[in-house]
Amino acid sequence: MTPATFTFEIEGGEFLSPSDLKTIQRVGQCCLSVEGVERPCCAYLLLTDDETIQTINKEQRGIDRSTDVLSFPSAPFTTAHTAGTEPELLAREWDAYAHACRLGDIVISWDHVCRQAEEFGHSQTRELSYLIAHSIFHLMGYDHMIDHDKESMRKMEEKALEKAGITRVSDDELIAKAKEAMQYSYSPYSKYKVGACLLSSDGRMFTGCNIENASYGDTLCAERTALFKAVSEGARSFSVIAIAAEKSMPWPCGLCRQALNEFSPDLRVIVACGDERDESTLPELLPHSFGPSTGTSEYLGKD
Repeated sequence: MTPATFTFEIEGGEFLSPSDLKTIQRVGQCCLSVEGVERPCCAYLLLTDDETIQTINKEQRGIDRSTDVLSFPSAPFTTAHTAGTEPELLAREWDAYAHACRLGDIVISWDHVCRQAEEFGHSQTRELSYLIAHSIFHLMGYDHMIDHDKESMRKMEEKALEKAGITRVSDDELIAKAKEAMQYSYSPYSKYKVGACLLSSDGRMFTGCNIENASYGDTLCAERTALFKAVSEGARSFSVIAIAAEKSMPWPCGLCRQALNEFSPDLRVIVACGDERDESTLPELLPHSFGPSTGTSEYLGKD
């Protein structure tokens, strides 16, 4: 089954980098996935400052103060009847122009994103991703006014963020570890040093570098060095890999993509060269893949 897509109509997007835009879209899609929503959905997103969100909060809720996020659902979902359990109610929100079910409106204060990221010691991207997930689950009927509902909502947020590869370890930390590993590269033939840092779902980081051989077929890429080290120490699930090189953006080769797909087909992939960085996901880099989750035995013609 193809995952349902999530799209944003964004106002105030000058706060966001192209990487941030990819990230929040991926977070939205993962929210739909863990909720079990199969229809494409969309939402309006306003990124603004404390002053504006305080005005909206006063006008709409009668609360005269700024906050980090406000959510305004389109459909009357409840904690007992969320979007994933009410497909017919969700279908009524179909927007023919957007080709998606409209969940509602989200307002986020960028001032709060920056302050809270610093307070909690993680990246602005992670803070924004959390607020996006939090607000989308609000739009789908979740709430946190009582302890039981709050616990359910938090579990769903964490599932979505984990699925999206958003962790408390920052991208900067992962890239720094990858660059450190790159210095141990053994690459006398290609003269192309690569380092990788793979983050497991339990929070452990595994690094590796490329190791070449006079018999070129024995060469091992940095990504697989990190992966095989991780698997040999009991890790079987991963959320993100950072790959660093000195000369160009080190997108993983086909062998590495397939090896990573064996364990984490939804992996987030970050590449860095100097101060430049980019990111993608394994499904984007390896479309129509096969592995344990996609019926390998059928592909290989086994019973």
